[in-house]
Amino acid sequence: MVNLILSRMRPKPTNQRPRALAGRKNDLYNPSHFDTSDDRAALLALMRAHPLGALVTHGPQGLDANHLPFEVDEAAGVLRAHVARANPLWRQVPADGMAAMVIFRGEAGYISPNWYPGKHETHRQVPTWNYRVVHVHGHLTVMDQERFVRGLVARLTRDHEKRSNQAKPWMMGDSPADYIDQMLAAIVGIEVTLQRLEGKFKLSQNKEARDRLGAADGLDALGQVDLAQRMRGLA
Repeated sequence: MVNLILSRMRPKPTNQRPRALAGRKNDLYNPSHFDTSDDRAALLALMRAHPLGALVTHGPQGLDANHLPFEVDEAAGVLRAHVARANPLWRQVPADGMAAMVIFRGEAGYISPNWYPGKHETHRQVPTWNYRVVHVHGHLTVMDQERFVRGLVARLTRDHEKRSNQAKPWMMGDSPADYIDQMLAAIVGIEVTLQRLEGKFKLSQNKEARDRLGAADGLDALGQVDLAQRMRGLA
């Protein structure tokens, strides 16, 4: 009798998607006040400013993530990077490529409710975390050509030597040619064709201006000025 009652209580199978997922255009949980997916320029700017991306793939052993500095080529619609030849990732990519995601993260920080003026009036505030992220959905292919990796390494080096304000930027020509050849042979190029970008800039847009600015002041006091400036920039 108990089993019969329980069986009647179980929900019937359904082919309908859960209501929370129905009609969602993104894979990323992204409330409208944080959704920046339509601002492609802002997304690309974050990717260039924070080029260390997490490449997420699904191979024979399941999910995997590799953290790589990417070259962002908007004109060609691709991301480029390289992995160690000893890394099994590139051998797991089929000849015709595979789906992949690259996650880029910008400024991020903990937000204490103590920074909200409103908290001290109602005590109806809780902690949170603010951040800016971009999810790149694309198609991953292997580029195991010496010309590809040589050009990529040269461009990445030139870019990041400039960013690091070197008085005399390092160039591949600074090292013996046979040594550079050996190093290049030890890496494999990869390319991700951009198919879709998702952006989530969570900067307290859902808070009153005084609370958002109070949190920005709190971040400033901790030296997290970049995140604080992003939050103030919403005014």
